[in-house]
Amino acid sequence: MGGDGGSGGGGAGAAGLAALDARVSGCRACPRLVEWREEVARTKRAAFADQEYWGRPVPGFGPADAALLIVGLAPAAHGANRTGRMFTGDRSGDVLYAALHEVGLASRGTAVGADDGLELYGVRITSPVHCAPPANKPTPEERNTCRPWLVRELELLRPTLRAVVVLGAFGWQAALPALAEAGWDVPRPRPVFGHGAHVPLHGLDLYGCFHVSQRNTFTGRLTPAMLREVLRTAASSAGLPVAP
Repeated sequence: MGGDGGSGGGGAGAAGLAALDARVSGCRACPRLVEWREEVARTKRAAFADQEYWGRPVPGFGPADAALLIVGLAPAAHGANRTGRMFTGDRSGDVLYAALHEVGLASRGTAVGADDGLELYGVRITSPVHCAPPANKPTPEERNTCRPWLVRELELLRPTLRAVVVLGAFGWQAALPALAEAGWDVPRPRPVFGHGAHVPLHGLDLYGCFHVSQRNTFTGRLTPAMLREVLRTAASSAGLPVAP
């Protein structure tokens, strides 16, 4: 692994993140994930039978000078694994991008494809596992194999990054060691995940939020208002303007 990378922003950071994104997209380190993502891309879902699936690791999305990073879990088989952009083309993404738009952090509230013109304002979205896993469940080994990509992304974002929102316990467990490897002083024992959890990390505010999975949103465990509240709090701490 290793590398540099970006999507937007300017200067060396943007060039570094672009290079990192390209390297992420070509990764074949986890045989189980490679086999699954490519099988899904071949067989497709009937509703998307006429579409060409991305079928590769999905890089982060957003500007290279982001002040806020959102960390998810992994691409959905028929969402980002199809579209090639984080949280794009599935119901979890519908919830996330609607909230980002309402808070003033996205140019639109829907995300249907990588060419839909959606822009994020001061926010980047990534995940600790970049390939779609069977049953949406990466193994701890796959998470650890993918961690160096997240570490490098954090290192490249460090000059402007001021807040991180982690969606779900899996992402939290992946983000804490990655933040430590990227140079932040993470408390020991490591903070416990919870919705609304807040951990100051010497210049970086870390927030926990229930994942925007259908299981959480359909049952009301995570409501749109709860999500907006976390995003608004994190964006404010990162110095980003937010809608009331």
